[in-house]
Amino acid sequence: YRNSEKISQGFSWPQTMDLRNVSRVTEFILVGFEQSYPSTRTLLFTLFLALYGLAMAMNGLIIFITWTDPRLNSPMYFFLGHLSFLDVCFITTTIPQMLIHLVVKNHTVSFASCLTQMYLVFGVGVAECILLAFMAYDRYVAICQPLSYAQIMSRQVCVSLVGTSWFFGMINGILLDYMTFRGPFCRDNHVENFFCEAPIVIALSCGDPLFSLKVIFADAIVVLLSPMVLIVTSYARILTSILGRASSSGRGKTFSTCASHLTVVVFFYTSAMFSYMNPRSTHGPDKDKPFSLLYTIITPMCNPIIYSLRNKEMKGAMGRALGRASLAQAETV
Repeated sequence: YRNSEKISQGFSWPQTMDLRNVSRVTEFILVGFEQSYPSTRTLLFTLFLALYGLAMAMNGLIIFITWTDPRLNSPMYFFLGHLSFLDVCFITTTIPQMLIHLVVKNHTVSFASCLTQMYLVFGVGVAECILLAFMAYDRYVAICQPLSYAQIMSRQVCVSLVGTSWFFGMINGILLDYMTFRGPFCRDNHVENFFCEAPIVIALSCGDPLFSLKVIFADAIVVLLSPMVLIVTSYARILTSILGRASSSGRGKTFSTCASHLTVVVFFYTSAMFSYMNPRSTHGPDKDKPFSLLYTIITPMCNPIIYSLRNKEMKGAMGRALGRASLAQAETV
């Protein structure tokens, strides 16, 4: 939506268009970092490969220990394991392709590949937004209603909440994919980013893109602000409950647990809101790419680091898992 004003000012969109004699776009070219110097692309490849490897390793470790360590059987770690799984899916939809394009000259992607990538970005991203809200609700129940926690957040309820986040994410991905690709493409096929991002792709449509951009903007308001309301409400009640406690040690432990989740929420929601809820037309590729990088690679990498560094149980579980791996390797040698 942020590109809509620039589009409407720079081109007069016709009500109808004769497309019979116009060639259709069958592929897109991801501009990415192709205009950078070769040395810069080499540096970016090394940096992003290291970040991607770190994100995959850390999230993979969290998935492993939350699904195998019997000491981490609470709903919080159940949700955390699924959050890491979403991060693995999210980062894999964009970063490997970007790494390839940093070392090859051909940046062409097919129409179907672009559509699929955008669907996965939308679906997984929306699922993560909803899951973060459910995680905030879990912390609210654990802190404000501890006696009823086991009953309210039963295993069946947790599975249902995770399934709900996936369901709405996938359904939302279908809607947004349709709004992006509902019109024909017969103009410039250069996408000024390192992956198929909806507002940029819509701007390449032959017809008037304003309606699609407005629908995506409205959807972003619902998808981002609705979970945000639940998150803010949950933590407002948590804060009230914490301040009413006399034990300073209890406050410190609760603050530490909640601070991890809030940090993740701020990282993810800030970058997503800038990309899909900012209507200003002054933003161009040079300003959009950093925010795209923030929510496609930086946030998935930071999530496991934030949770592990601020959580004693997670650090202990990671130590046990790495210790078992070292012992197994020593026995094989």
